[in-house]
Amino acid sequence: MQVPNHVQEHIDTIAKHEHEFLARRSPAERLGDLTAAVVGNLGFVAAHILLFIFWILVNTLHLAQIPHFDPMPFSLLATLVAMEAILLASLILMRQSRLARRADEREHLVLQILLLTEKEVTAVISMNQQIATKVGLSNMENSKEFEQLGQNTSIDEVAQDIQRSLSDDPS
Repeated sequence: MQVPNHVQEHIDTIAKHEHEFLARRSPAERLGDLTAAVVGNLGFVAAHILLFIFWILVNTLHLAQIPHFDPMPFSLLATLVAMEAILLASLILMRQSRLARRADEREHLVLQILLLTEKEVTAVISMNQQIATKVGLSNMENSKEFEQLGQNTSIDEVAQDIQRSLSDDPS
């Protein structure tokens, strides 16, 4: 099935914006993305489990001339794991922050498109009312609903109404 041209244009535009966003990443953000990719898979977890098992066995059993370098309760292992956790958490939080900024950018873009769409639809309804008047469709030209829909919508008033409604909500 072939995608229609106008749909492919939208796909290309979205892909272009995503590539631009990825290209604007700082080196630290790239490191955060790489870290999340490595840490976020089962291989990373399995490697840590194997490392912990090996560490505990080496430091509890008498294995072929390997000295116990971290006796129980394995304070060196605990320190290393804590340091790794701090670094990983920081890198992942940096990545989450960047992704949240990207989500905000997308939301602003969607809002702009919706505002533009609202203006365009209002204009189309107004034109349809004028056409209805010219061709004698009195039920459409006198319709209160179409008249209201043909009016410009104040986004500020809608936002204030939503805020009032939310502040009146007892939950």
